[in-house]
Amino acid sequence: MELFILVIYAIPLVFIFSYSLVQLSLIINYLGSRQSAIGSRQLALDEEYPFVTIQLPIYNELYVVERLIDAAAAFDYPKDRFEIQVLDDSTDETVEIITSKSTELQLLGIDIQHIRRKDRKGFKAGALAYGMKICKGEFIAIFDADFVPSKDFLQKTIPHFVESNVGVVQTRWQHLNENYSLLTQLQAFGLDAHFTIEQGGRNAKNHFINFNGTAGIWRKSTIEDAGGWEADTLTEDLDLSYRAQMRDWKFVYLENVGCPAELPVTMSAVKSQQYRWTKGAAECVVKNLRKLLSDSHLSVFTRLHGFYHLMNSAVFVAVFFLSILSLPVMLITSSSDRFDVFFRYTALFQVSWVILGCFYWISFRKTGLGFFEFVKRFVMFLLFMMGLSFHNSIAVVEGWLGRKTPFVRTPKFNVNKQSDSWQGNKYLTKKLGKSTWIELLLMLYFIMALAIEIQIKNFGLVPFHLMLIVGYGSVLFYTFKQAKNQL
Repeated sequence: MELFILVIYAIPLVFIFSYSLVQLSLIINYLGSRQSAIGSRQLALDEEYPFVTIQLPIYNELYVVERLIDAAAAFDYPKDRFEIQVLDDSTDETVEIITSKSTELQLLGIDIQHIRRKDRKGFKAGALAYGMKICKGEFIAIFDADFVPSKDFLQKTIPHFVESNVGVVQTRWQHLNENYSLLTQLQAFGLDAHFTIEQGGRNAKNHFINFNGTAGIWRKSTIEDAGGWEADTLTEDLDLSYRAQMRDWKFVYLENVGCPAELPVTMSAVKSQQYRWTKGAAECVVKNLRKLLSDSHLSVFTRLHGFYHLMNSAVFVAVFFLSILSLPVMLITSSSDRFDVFFRYTALFQVSWVILGCFYWISFRKTGLGFFEFVKRFVMFLLFMMGLSFHNSIAVVEGWLGRKTPFVRTPKFNVNKQSDSWQGNKYLTKKLGKSTWIELLLMLYFIMALAIEIQIKNFGLVPFHLMLIVGYGSVLFYTFKQAKNQL
């Protein structure tokens, strides 16, 4: 039994180590290429401007929808060469706001349509597919409700479709409210690394990247060739990205073109977003992983990177199992000298922390905030992700098992500076979920584990258990703080 537990413990450890080695290869790819310096040439005055459809999928976004529509209408692009589709599935006063704003812009000569469906079938994917049936554009730009694209967005992105095999141009997310709180700073910290090393490193070697659901442009024929938008996963963007790239469409990532967006400012909103992203990725594993690995016309390295890209959310499951098994493993190694060699070998896997630190430092150094600020945010980010490991693991396992749940969009707030308030937001969840109480029990479990190892003077896992206690504690702190502020 003891040996069985140690073997089970070793499996997630090996997975995390192998995952970190792939991340190291992305660092090398990114630093060894000029991909991050790709320019965005402007369209010349004498060039023909292709017609672009701008799709704005909306569902109950009364706080931010007007801001988004205004930004899309202000594009520095010939007014007769783009249309705006507001794909509105709303059930509240957002409908009236869109109607009023659309009428106002139509009087100014903007081609904007307020499009309503009979039902929300297919959620966001269904809305995008519905709009595509009647769109006029050769290219389709998509923006979620919390984004505020700059006036020159189309001018900087459309020229990259000059090659006929380019199917998608994806830009980097920027943050409107990064400094609102520690919670927003940590989200920005993680997203910046994705939009620097992961997207840049994969794109540098022509490995598969993903359209991030917003702040990017599709060639319409690419969507059609890949089979169209499908709603059988919660991450329709990742799913279509893989289907399109397996059809040999090229994706272009522009790190130097940013698109500002609002970060969630409450723990319930963060959890909602994390749940959708992790579960959707797990559903894409079930749907696309076998097709990817069996596609012999792809290089071995592309398939390898694709495997770990799709399996990204499995890291949360690995961390959760390591944390749960840490107490019995500690007791086993303390009670017998037979397993001392096991801990000596596991020490080799600590190199994963070094690789992870390099991964995040390369993206963070561009902020100019310095190394000590990086260390603080890196440690806090790790703690935060550990605290979310149970919540996200549930989402991943549900995705692998095929348990279907509705598309729950992340509530938006229009909160950009510290003086803004999210209290009274009608879209907030007002009750504590079951996972909150389980997270409380988990924190108590790790406090017990810490007390036991101090008592038996086995200090090898003390740092790990301290990180878990603080991680779950921080998630609980923000959860209960939000609940208190809503009373």
